[in-house]
Amino acid sequence: MATMSKQRTEQLSMQLDWYWDAMLRPRLQGLSDDEYFWEPAPGCWTVRPIGEGKFLSDWEEPEPTPPPFTTIAWRMCHIGFLLAERASYHFGNRSYTLDAVDWPGTAQDGMAFMERGYEEWSAGVAALEDSALAHKQEGPPGTLDGEFPFADVILHLNREVIHHGAEVALLRDLYRARDVHV
Repeated sequence: MATMSKQRTEQLSMQLDWYWDAMLRPRLQGLSDDEYFWEPAPGCWTVRPIGEGKFLSDWEEPEPTPPPFTTIAWRMCHIGFLLAERASYHFGNRSYTLDAVDWPGTAQDGMAFMERGYEEWSAGVAALEDSALAHKQEGPPGTLDGEFPFADVILHLNREVIHHGAEVALLRDLYRARDVHV
C-alpha cells in the first residue's frame, strides 16, 4: 500500500503507465517502416533522411497556422522527445535539446526512442514525493512548466502522450483502410 507521502504521485504515474501498457504499446505491434513514414496528406511534417544514416524531424518555430499534418514518425518522435526533454529538465542535467536528438529513421528505432523517453520520465515521476507536486519548477525553454505546480505539468505530459498516442493509432487505422473500397 502506498504511503501518504507518495499516494498522489503513484496515481499520476499509474495514469500514464496504464495508457502506455494497455493502449499505446499494443497499438504499435507490427508497425512497419511504410506506416511509420506514410504521408496521408500533401506537405506532412515527418522525419527525413539528411544523409550518412542521419534523420531530422521537421520543425518550425513558431509553428505555422494551421500546423502541417504529421506522420506517425513525427508523432512518435514528438512523444519520445517531449518525455525525454522534460525528464532531462526536471530530473536530469537539462542538456537534452532538439539539437542533441539522434532522430530515429525506422519504425523499430522510433518505438525504442519513445520507450526511452517514457522510461526516463516515468522513473523521475515515480521517485517524487507528494510534497514535490505542489512546487513550481522551471522546464525547458518555451514551456510554461514553471508557472504551474509540478502535478499540473505531469498531468499535461500524460495528456500529451494520450492525445498523440491516439493520433498514431488512428493513423494506423487509416493506413490499413486506405486501399479498402466500399
